[in-house]
Amino acid sequence: MRSHHSHAGAVLAVVHEPLGARTWSPLVFELCGLVGTEAEAVAARVAERHPEYDVDLDGVLDAGRPGRHLLRLTPRDPAGPGGPLGDDLVADLLAPLAAGTIAVTGHQRELLTAAVDGQGGAGRHVEQLFWDWAGPLDLTRFIAAWQSVAEREAVLRASFDWSGAARLVLHERAVVEVVRHVHTAVGWSELLRQDRARGFELFRPGLLRVSLLDGPPDTTGAGRSPTRVLVTYHRALLDERGARLLLRQFYRSYLAGGVLPGGDRRPDIRDHSEWLARQDPAGAREFWAAAAPPADAAVSPGRPGGPPRHTEGPGRIQRRLRPPQTSRLRSWAAGRGAGESSALHVVWALLLYRAAGADGPLPVAFGVHLSGRDMSLRAAADIPGLMGNPLPMTVTVDPAAPLVDLLLQVRDAALDLNPYAWVCTDRIHEWCGRAPGSDLTETTVRFDSHPDMPDNLRAELAAQGVRVGVPQSAGGDTTLPVTLVAHYDAEGALVLTALYDRARFTDTDASGTLSQCLHLLRSLPEHPDETFTVADALRLLRTSEVPRMTSPGPGGSRLGLAVLRAGEPQADVVCLVTVPGVTPGVYDTLVREHEGPERIVLLSVAGQAVSPGTLQELLGPGRQLVLCGAGPAGRVAHEIARRTAEQTGEAPAVVMTGVGGATESAQALSQALRAVRTRST
Repeated sequence: MRSHHSHAGAVLAVVHEPLGARTWSPLVFELCGLVGTEAEAVAARVAERHPEYDVDLDGVLDAGRPGRHLLRLTPRDPAGPGGPLGDDLVADLLAPLAAGTIAVTGHQRELLTAAVDGQGGAGRHVEQLFWDWAGPLDLTRFIAAWQSVAEREAVLRASFDWSGAARLVLHERAVVEVVRHVHTAVGWSELLRQDRARGFELFRPGLLRVSLLDGPPDTTGAGRSPTRVLVTYHRALLDERGARLLLRQFYRSYLAGGVLPGGDRRPDIRDHSEWLARQDPAGAREFWAAAAPPADAAVSPGRPGGPPRHTEGPGRIQRRLRPPQTSRLRSWAAGRGAGESSALHVVWALLLYRAAGADGPLPVAFGVHLSGRDMSLRAAADIPGLMGNPLPMTVTVDPAAPLVDLLLQVRDAALDLNPYAWVCTDRIHEWCGRAPGSDLTETTVRFDSHPDMPDNLRAELAAQGVRVGVPQSAGGDTTLPVTLVAHYDAEGALVLTALYDRARFTDTDASGTLSQCLHLLRSLPEHPDETFTVADALRLLRTSEVPRMTSPGPGGSRLGLAVLRAGEPQADVVCLVTVPGVTPGVYDTLVREHEGPERIVLLSVAGQAVSPGTLQELLGPGRQLVLCGAGPAGRVAHEIARRTAEQTGEAPAVVMTGVGGATESAQALSQALRAVRTRST
């Protein structure tokens, strides 16, 4: 295997020998396969972002070809650093040599973690919008217009890196894939399924693509049927509002001949990241210490029970409140000083209370998704990206209280959340003393407000004979058991969509929950009496069954060891560490293509500490151990080696790589292993 890091998609690799608990000693990393200018770029990035170290780069043999480069980080504080290698330092060592990186938002990190863990298959966490395009469609101009948007919008040139602290990597260029299909080659439903199942390689830029499906000839003689346009994107990169903002930019570009004037549009996700970094957490910490859901809050949309589910993947059910019913609901809520979103929150709180089976007052908690664009940042409303964040809202449901009191309670609770839309759930866990990773809620309610297409754009398109429909969502996903999404359609009707995890909630139970939700929304305006109580509202559901929800499957920790290649007698042992988030196929490719005498074993780690004794079992007399970790496994491999050094005094060499494709990552590992072999001989 051969590798060179100057090409796009290349993966960086370093070799390091941890020092255990020793402090005030330099951290020395061998940068593998970099030419001099690339090694200097890595050193400069580390020096800029980690002022706690003096950074020196040694061993630049030839600036024009790959060489041996030693990066030495000497701590400036005699008391540090010692201990584990920080996630931020790992990220800056191994990030791609791209234009730059920025920290992901808290919600982005949660979605990225769920996506790279690979649960549910490649089609999870993918969103789709579609609409009809009637009239002339110039494919060359269409493609150029999308590419022009990518050149102007940093979010379309972004990919993810999760080798250390999760980052967005901003590339200088990315291609928006546009594919045109004829109606005889694929049907609409099949195109939706195929495109969703493709998923995305999150370490590569281009996390939005466009498909065109030409309609059949119009038998009425009016020409061809409209072309269906499908935009598919990853939900860790964009929310739906962000995708619609990009669509608006695309129309401007198409009308301008396929080219948007100017360079990068600002503000963008970089400015949002800087704004987040400037926020003072003091007020938010004080608020969440008191406002976080109590441990006894009702959070489940169903009662425990039912057989284990064998169906996986996301489910999606949609219901519609007709325009007259929507109007009555709006008037009912407004007459009590609230909006339709508060009415929806009241109904959802009632369903959670009912599922808990309580008799008296009980706190209930569910997530409320805020747009994240109501901030003191210029033109924040027009920034495409993932700006929103679900925050837990807690209210007390008291059957004896008037329903209007509950309505005002949810209204005020939502208003209290608005100043803290930038706070992620990790911080809330920390501030309220809850265990990291525990669920504060099991459901989220999201009320979407979609940006309309400006009238001037629609008029200019019409002047060119083009008519475009209103974009519609073709799917959706959730990391929680249930997410309830509300929006208005073109007729002003309130549309509710339940997105649910079919491993926890059956289609029948999800459908029943949504039907009960709509029944309450229709019925509440029929009871305007101020003495109408919460108990009266709950009695409206007395003939409906309470849904049931399956408990999550056992997680647990596990440790697995397998020999992948026997190797030659007395040869060194290469231990490949694997954790969720390692690119599939990396280690298979390495075993198949790496030329060397080493014995290769696979160590699967998930929530289980690895003792030095386990590693000693891998070794025979005279053998040395090299721990290898691709992407997020690098941090785990380093920690295993560090603890081994603490307990035995001997530190195995560690090879760590960034995140990348299977072939590129295997090449980086192979090159680093050759460097270790050369050094040991």
